[in-house]
Amino acid sequence: MDALDPIESVNTFIGTKDEGNTFPGASTPFGKTHSSPITAHYAGYRYDDRQIRGFGHFFLSGAGCWEQGGLIPILPTTKLPTTFDHKRYAATYTHDGEIGKPGYYKVKLANDITVECTATTRTGVERYTWPNGVAGTLLINTGQANDKEPVSASSIRILDDRTITGTVETQAFCGGRPYLTHFTTRFDRPFESFGVWDPAGPKAKQRETGGGAGLRGAWVTFTPGPVTATTALSQVDRQGAANNLAEETTNKTFDQIKNETQQAWREELSCIEIETDDQDERAVFYTALYHVLLQPLTGSDADGRYRGFDDKIHTAEGWTYYEYYSLWDTYRAHNQLLSLIRTQRSKDIAKSILAIHEQGGWLPRWAFANQETNCMTGDPVTPFLVDLWRFGHLEGLEDQAYAALVQNADGVPPGISRFQGRSGNPNYLAKGFVQYDERFPKKGQDTDPHHGASATLEYALADATLAIMAEELGHREDAERFQARGRNHRTLWDHTVTDRGFTGFPRPKLQNGDWLSPYTPQGPDGFHEGTAWQYQWLAQHDVDGLVAALGGAQAAEARLDDFFAYEDLLRDPARTVREKWVVGPYEYYNQFRYNPNNEPDLHAPWMYALIGRPEKTSVVVRAAQTLFVNGPAGVTGNDDLGTMSAWYVFSALGMYPAVPGTGEFVPHAPRYRKAVIHLENGRDVVIEAPAADSAKTQVVQRILSGGRENATGRIGLAELVSGATLAVDLHTLSN
Repeated sequence: MDALDPIESVNTFIGTKDEGNTFPGASTPFGKTHSSPITAHYAGYRYDDRQIRGFGHFFLSGAGCWEQGGLIPILPTTKLPTTFDHKRYAATYTHDGEIGKPGYYKVKLANDITVECTATTRTGVERYTWPNGVAGTLLINTGQANDKEPVSASSIRILDDRTITGTVETQAFCGGRPYLTHFTTRFDRPFESFGVWDPAGPKAKQRETGGGAGLRGAWVTFTPGPVTATTALSQVDRQGAANNLAEETTNKTFDQIKNETQQAWREELSCIEIETDDQDERAVFYTALYHVLLQPLTGSDADGRYRGFDDKIHTAEGWTYYEYYSLWDTYRAHNQLLSLIRTQRSKDIAKSILAIHEQGGWLPRWAFANQETNCMTGDPVTPFLVDLWRFGHLEGLEDQAYAALVQNADGVPPGISRFQGRSGNPNYLAKGFVQYDERFPKKGQDTDPHHGASATLEYALADATLAIMAEELGHREDAERFQARGRNHRTLWDHTVTDRGFTGFPRPKLQNGDWLSPYTPQGPDGFHEGTAWQYQWLAQHDVDGLVAALGGAQAAEARLDDFFAYEDLLRDPARTVREKWVVGPYEYYNQFRYNPNNEPDLHAPWMYALIGRPEKTSVVVRAAQTLFVNGPAGVTGNDDLGTMSAWYVFSALGMYPAVPGTGEFVPHAPRYRKAVIHLENGRDVVIEAPAADSAKTQVVQRILSGGRENATGRIGLAELVSGATLAVDLHTLSN
């Protein structure tokens, strides 16, 4: 359908400003190792910064906590600096001539030094070009990484005149423990001189140094001419890094690697084609799809080995082990999108989650490398795994997955386990709610009773999804009790609380069952990164119960109208979303409106459809899409390992997985005249909306599937994977 190259439609600078926290450098799809510039921001690169500290080799895309990698940054220079602190020897640069495309990044530094970046799955590759006749020096820094990423120990060793190896011990994300990364860096031609530095200063001709925290690294100097540096990483051992480098880059030039990587991206991005004449529209869509396809990250080395959650070495034979799971974010849209368009990878993701359970004893929540950080709250792994089962990606592993899910839903990890799990379960199982207790002990970043109200809502949603799986696997008694627990969100509904003219809100309870007092639905107490206004909609699995609590369908609609400032959206959608909705990426509290920058209410636009007003869903979604633009500030809040980007992809296509575990998508007005999703089973999903005009507010009049009108307001997974053509008639509203 579309002859345009999707590579050229991607702008990797989208999300590099205003805390989007994406990185512009090179990666392969789901790559383990990267090559990207580091500036003064904790995520690695911030568009407005004017100095580059080096080109690092590991990043997370769109994450929110500080400890985000940037390992082994390399910086080219023409002479040794007077200080080996990369904050002080950083090179100035401008955006003139800067290029950011899938698999390729290019920038010109001060002193007329050009840096180009590409990558393989397990290596990051740079080509450094100095001015003609100038001898070049590379600074390989092991003692520093991204800003706010503490390096607790490092080592570096110059093996020969082309090869450097070493280790870096850094802090895991969001309160995790230190973890060790091995690396090997190889140059395409020999260097002439070298040295190392440590906290005591530089040491010319010395080959190695190692120790705890502090400035540490090595320099190598070359005769004039370009130099290609290839850095491979491994969490297994030094040999793993060396094998990764040899397997993926031996006898390959920079340009060969770049071309192969860009072809891999071309094939990945071509899984969805869209019809639009607007190049900015194409850039926003394909960059969102690109961000989706960056993670989870490949965890196993080229030989299949990986470091498990028991800290032992395991081998993935015939499959790929994936790691880095931000489940509180990704269970809402990212997981379903990958499950639809990348089935084989999703099967390996499912195996990886079960491997974590086998080796660690419990299911994860925010899994970083080979450890659980206990970041965020609730029970996101349950809807995550249930959706993988629903999409058919746990075939042959259903019983194993179900047993792990039941253990997680019914139990609490013992004190000796590093997993926090559903720490609110004792109270939840006994009384139907997680208590609000700020003093409850925690093992890491978070624990559920610190945010007892939102944890209760998350548990209830998880239990409702597990009930679906239990029923279909024949565990009827389990299904009944999980269904009952799925209604536990009702235990926190206080029908006496009034705010903005509306009565009845979820309210935290103390362990003895008393309501938290004083209390306001706009306040922070009991809710994680949101307020009762935003979390009240996290009952999409029990719409009847929620509507009853809200006072009926008309009252529910009126509250949604206030939540979205609906009348203002009709008059001026782009202005309203920027002035009436939550604006800042971290402005979680003292709010009563929709927050498009964070996860708790991402599904809320589709609550209109679930209560019988689907046209209003289309209005809200089309307005929200104006927040995604072709520029560095072009995503909403942190992209959260592709979650916000997945939201955009689904929203632009015209369907959204609003209710986890059901395999159903709620339709709304698509953004393009035509879109085609090429599934891995060889079938296509074709979405045709000839009247689509993204500049206007439009609603769905009718959807035909296979020539028959869709009267259910849902699009089923079975329909999509069989190959479907959805003909969507749109009506344009007058503003």
